[in-house]
Amino acid sequence: MNDITLNLDERTAEGKQVAKLRGEGFVPSVVYGGKSNPISTQSQAVETLKAVRAAGKHSPLSLTIAGKKKLAIIKSIDMDPVKHTLRHVAFHTIKQNEKIVTEVPIVLVGEGESAAEKAGLIVLQAIEKVEVRALPADLPESLEISIVGLATDEDKLTLGDISLPKGVEFADLEQDTDLVVANVYEPGALQAANDAAGGDAEDASAVESENGSDATDASDETAKADEK
Repeated sequence: MNDITLNLDERTAEGKQVAKLRGEGFVPSVVYGGKSNPISTQSQAVETLKAVRAAGKHSPLSLTIAGKKKLAIIKSIDMDPVKHTLRHVAFHTIKQNEKIVTEVPIVLVGEGESAAEKAGLIVLQAIEKVEVRALPADLPESLEISIVGLATDEDKLTLGDISLPKGVEFADLEQDTDLVVANVYEPGALQAANDAAGGDAEDASAVESENGSDATDASDETAKADEK
């Protein structure tokens, strides 16, 4: 687990004052969790964006609020769809000695090295992320799975092929480990699928990747409230 830190100040600005706050280079946020009431907070935009990109929604952060440290995870991120600036972040506090459930990205490794790719076949990722359960200190930044062993268009990789780190388990104890993570396709077959779908099917260059910089989530309810 990376040591990602962020200093937050308690926030008094609400409603229309929040727009002015953003204009001054701050990002409004809220911290939930525990038995305490939610805390309205703010932080410098540059530092906040850096922390959000590093943590995504799967890595814990160490928050400092009024001199007190809290371990937290990001629950929602609100980006301005036009300016592409960070508008609001919602944090949820967690405990170091309690397991939490969160999504982590699945990363294919060994791209370009498989016999399948060398033969001109295309490897496409079918599942980008999966929920896991672990103590905050054991949470992986990602789950890696090698595609080097793929050779023909009949080969595939499933969730069961992922080696989970020590202390990490799938959140769903009845998780279907036969779910396909990556498939191998003949270029012609993939093109035919694209044509049949009217060009909407994914191709090798359009596969989305989940990482720490992902910030396209729906607006947080608190962010909406701030705009009223």
